[in-house]
Amino acid sequence: MAGFTTKTFLKYDDYGTPKSAWNDIKNFIPSESKIWSPFYLDGKQKEIFSELGFDIYHEKKDFFEYEPEDYNIIVDNPPFDLKKEIFTRLKELDKPFIIICPSSMINTVYFRDLFRNSKIQILIPRRRIQFIKDGLETQNRCNFDCFYYCYKMNFDKDIIFLD
Repeated sequence: MAGFTTKTFLKYDDYGTPKSAWNDIKNFIPSESKIWSPFYLDGKQKEIFSELGFDIYHEKKDFFEYEPEDYNIIVDNPPFDLKKEIFTRLKELDKPFIIICPSSMINTVYFRDLFRNSKIQILIPRRRIQFIKDGLETQNRCNFDCFYYCYKMNFDKDIIFLD
């Protein structure tokens, strides 16, 4: 994750997202979206979202100090060890987002405080996301569930179970 923040990341926090996880939600992202995917890792997000037909900005920039001029939604899988700081910044930016994070995050005090009076919507995957480590999917080794936390997306329902 080097390149997007000055903070030091823990060794175990450099997992990528498989294309299948983004494919599962592509119909929930408006087709005319200009996506900002700020958490660079290995840069594969640009290729994946381009293949899915989206315009995406995905460069090595500091998420906490940089904001592109021309985007209308943030879609990404952030480093989980900085969830609190990341969601605080997302709330400050006040742009629509779809962010993958552990399902347990909804029970944290900081998340409740940040979004208590906001319309958060949740997309629930049909199975655990098997993240990518060192170029390989973790093959049923992920031991926690994740949701897609959505803000300002205006879906018909607040909780959507993906098929």
